[in-house]
Amino acid sequence: MESVQVKDKSFDLFISEEVIIDKIEALARHINEDLANTQPLFVCVLNGAFMFASDLMKRVKIPCEISFIRLKSYQGTCSEGKVREINGLAESVEDRNVVIVEDIIDTGVTIKYLIEKLKRLNPASVKIATLFLKPDALKTDVTPNYVAMEIPNDFIVGYGLDYDGFGRNLRNIYKIKSC
Repeated sequence: MESVQVKDKSFDLFISEEVIIDKIEALARHINEDLANTQPLFVCVLNGAFMFASDLMKRVKIPCEISFIRLKSYQGTCSEGKVREINGLAESVEDRNVVIVEDIIDTGVTIKYLIEKLKRLNPASVKIATLFLKPDALKTDVTPNYVAMEIPNDFIVGYGLDYDGFGRNLRNIYKIKSC
């Protein structure tokens, strides 16, 4: 589909599923090399990163575990600027190599919150893997370790990313036509 309607907004095709998978495969190779012999704990940030985490984990070849945390910082197409924890982390991260799996880093507020939270729990290390990074939108000093793609500061949906809860099921990434 070249364009889609999600609720009251129109979106145009931006990145195909094939390109996404190619980028995830490259990212997984990097993680496999970088974290060999470490048995990391991957922490998937729900809801948005579930598709990314699923496809990434299928390609990570090192022994590892995955857990989930649910945070919220968006309402509609805008970041609220504050992070709410909906479901917390169940596993201990003490002395573990942790990789946060995030769908998108734009302002950096959510990921900074999570990094600070995890560091208080004494992990061996905390790394960040993100599908998308919006460098022009960053408001924090967060530097992800693994970035599949840098994109402009446009609102996108699909492949797990949503607009008010809708559009997560789209296989491709779509960019908003106008706000």
